[in-house]
Amino acid sequence: MELGFLWFVFTALIGGFATLYGLLKRANGWFYESRLGEKRYTLPPGDLGWPLIGNMWSFLRAFKSTDPDSFISSFVHRYSRTGIYKAFMFGSPSIMVTLPETCRRVLTDDEQFGPGWPISTCELIGKKSFIGISYEEHKRLRRLTSAPVNGHEALSIYLKYIEKTVISALDKWASIGTIEFLTELRKLTFRIIMYIFLSSESDPIMEALEREYTALNYGIRAMAINLPGFAYHKALKARKKLVAILQSVVDERRERGASSPPTAKKDMMDALMEVEDENGRKLNDEEIIDVMVMYLNAGHESSGHITMWAAVFLQEHPEFFQKAKAEQEEIIRNRPPTQTGLSLKEVKQMDYLSKVIDETLRVVNISLVVFREAKTNVNISGYTIPKGWKVLVWFRSVHMDPEIYPNPKEFNPSRWEDYTPKAGTYLPFGAGSRTCPGNDLAKLEISIFLHYFLLNYQLERINPGCPLRYLPHMRHTDSCLARIRKLPSQSE
Repeated sequence: MELGFLWFVFTALIGGFATLYGLLKRANGWFYESRLGEKRYTLPPGDLGWPLIGNMWSFLRAFKSTDPDSFISSFVHRYSRTGIYKAFMFGSPSIMVTLPETCRRVLTDDEQFGPGWPISTCELIGKKSFIGISYEEHKRLRRLTSAPVNGHEALSIYLKYIEKTVISALDKWASIGTIEFLTELRKLTFRIIMYIFLSSESDPIMEALEREYTALNYGIRAMAINLPGFAYHKALKARKKLVAILQSVVDERRERGASSPPTAKKDMMDALMEVEDENGRKLNDEEIIDVMVMYLNAGHESSGHITMWAAVFLQEHPEFFQKAKAEQEEIIRNRPPTQTGLSLKEVKQMDYLSKVIDETLRVVNISLVVFREAKTNVNISGYTIPKGWKVLVWFRSVHMDPEIYPNPKEFNPSRWEDYTPKAGTYLPFGAGSRTCPGNDLAKLEISIFLHYFLLNYQLERINPGCPLRYLPHMRHTDSCLARIRKLPSQSE
């Protein structure tokens, strides 16, 4: 009798847990899909995960593992290769798109898809930055800011400073022994981007900006938990300090401009403060500061990571190293005897090195996903994307698709020879009107560094057994200790 009662209690508990598990597992689906009426029957396959956290636990677990692609692979395994799945991501019901055609459609259709970045990201980067403004505002702001960043004249000016800074950094690293490679590259790219932004500011201001930006950047990749001790909370505090520093620079320059004639030498801050649209309207302080923070994030973080990976990949593949080096030596041989240093024309002649950079961008996938939001109910491939739902454009799945890129995890710049990717199959900087505005500047930085690295240096990893993960949240502890060794016979 007693044993039977215990068995009944045990069975009831198991049944209760199973029922509760089933209810919780379906709660998100019931809550968000029931509002859609008949449209819920045309949603893409997938699941909305657990209440509040949705699918984020499995996403984070995959991206902290050695197989980050397992997250999307689990959807493909369960629901077949539809290329479009429903999920609950970053606090919102979402549709994930993973095939070139659907990715391109979402990125280029500004009438049906607007910006959809998480509120937490917009709070850190800025509500007036490109990621948080409407199509009309974005079009205006991009037109006003593109020339100071990517214009031919601007790149020609930046080239000389980038070149001088790279030569100095490589020489220094070669003399001090072991370095933490990614940390040093981040410092290098930060110096470059800060010179472009604020060429005349003092070292204390530059150091303060780097300190606060570093804290902000770690928060961008963290869970949006605004409590003391969490990275996002620290990032919000860093954002306030960063804005205060930049505001003081804006104020000082406005005051200086009112009392003295303009200087001939102008940096990006000067350009942003002076630029006007066709109606004579200038950018306000909030727009200037948010654009600066946005470009700082895009131009500093991605350049450092891609430069590190390109150098590591080349050093680990001697055949590609030698081919890229031979191209740089040929550029030097064809240079007029009166010319000193690189020219923009020579950078554009680095055809094979450009393939190395393109392949590194594909394999590493610094921008693994971007966010949009459906402005209206949209039909794609027979499925409904509901109005107001987030749309996650999963670049990583496109770049790692074996049907598009055979042996996708293999670093092989030669795959780009006589190959032009079809629309939507190569998206390192996005596509459409919101393509990353600093892409030309980023590639210029990387090209100049690799030019001098290939000609005069070798990279020796101190911990070659330590795996390097192709992930954007990688901090210095995940990177590699290395020595930069100067070659005895220099080509330049």
